[in-house]
Formats: sequence, structure tokens, C-alpha cells
Amino acid sequence: MSNTALLERPATAPRLRAVAAPVPAAVNKPSDTPAAVDGTRALPAGTAPRGFALYVGIDEAKAAASGVSLGVLVDALRRTLAELAPEAETYATVALAPVGSGGRDVDVVRLALHEPSAITRTKQDEPEDEDRAPGGVVVDISRKRVLIDGESAAFTFKEFELLQYLVLREGRTIERTELVGSLWHGATEEDSPGERTIDVHVRRLRAKLGRYEDIVRTVRGVGYRFDRHADVSIRYGHGTPSPDRF
Repeated sequence: MSNTALLERPATAPRLRAVAAPVPAAVNKPSDTPAAVDGTRALPAGTAPRGFALYVGIDEAKAAASGVSLGVLVDALRRTLAELAPEAETYATVALAPVGSGGRDVDVVRLALHEPSAITRTKQDEPEDEDRAPGGVVVDISRKRVLIDGESAAFTFKEFELLQYLVLREGRTIERTELVGSLWHGATEEDSPGERTIDVHVRRLRAKLGRYEDIVRTVRGVGYRFDRHADVSIRYGHGTPSPDRF
């Protein structure tokens, strides 16, 4: 699947037409949970809906057979949403999977984008001996961990995010400004770190990698790059979070 093709913007995209369905009147009963959505499903106490995720299982070949591309579909959905709810914010990403991997497209997408129930089901199916890793570094993206010579490394969440970001862009030099903008996306100016803070995070990351610290390279005056070594392996699971955005 070509990442470039996914990011192309068509001059015009087909517009989806919203079909309004009748909404049944809510029946208030003493036993009803106030935080119910559409009167059908109760939410955990103290929570409220803030949006939704729609997982779409289709690859470029199937989209092309229908005369569209993934980029066209995303653009059409956004246009429709803009008409129905102009105040809504949207974010779209593409799920990548190893070539030839089996399973239903939508299941691969759910796992790649870390949908909780899909991850739980996969963990239950994983063999127990997967923890017994060989020597070297194992970056386990599906389970959010790093194994060094068979032992789990004590990476913080942000340190793992930083390593994962570089791993998914193997061989490409990532500027410090891109790391700040991507890993601290949505943070206020006060919470967003400066470029020197990125250097501190990388220094701590390398310290935990020990003798394998050179897999994270410094490109002077630019940023950092992940270089694959023979003693480094990447575990993606059934799907991989995409490094690209629509």
C-alpha cells in the first residue's frame, strides 16, 4: 500500500448524503442510567461521550475497484461531517499491516489503531513463550514495550512513544520540531517542551538502550534517526499504527 497515494488530495471528492433515521422517544424510568447514549447503552459512572471512532476496513485495491482511493473516502466523510456538525473536529489515520497478513480488514484496522477490545482479544491468543526473546533489542509495538537481551526495559510512556515514532520512520531523519509537534500534539505552550528537552529525552532513551544506544542516531543540526541493526527486531502484531496522517 503506497503512503503517497493515501495522502493525495483529489480536486473534487464525492459527497456522501446523510439519511436521517427516526429517533425513538426516550422513556424515563427510575432505573434508567442518566449517562445512557440514545437510551440503549449505559456509560460508566463519571464519563460522558466526547466523540466516536469509525473503523473502516478496505485496502487501496478494493477502493480502486470501486473507483475511489482511501484519500477520496476520507475527504468525502469529512465533507459530510462538516455539513452535519460544523463544530466537530476530525482526525484520520491509515492502518498499516504487513504484506500478506490474513484476517478481516476491519479487524486488522482495529488492532493497528489499538482499539481496546481488539487488543485484549489478541493478548489472550498470544503464546506465553513470546516473552522469551533472544538477545538484542526487541521493540514490541503491539504491546508497547522494549526488551533488551530478553529483559523488559523500564521505558516511560513518552520514551517509548519517542522510540516508536523513530522506528516507524526507519532511515528518515526526524527534526526536533516535528518530534515536539507530533508527540506533544495539542499541548499548550507551557506544557510543550522545547528542542533542548527533546535532547534530554533522547539522552535518557539511549541510556536505557545501553550498548545498543547507537540505533538512535544524531544528525547534527537536524534531529534524530532510527537505524536498524542485525540485533534489533520489531514486533508489529497483526497491524501497525501508521506514521502518516490524512
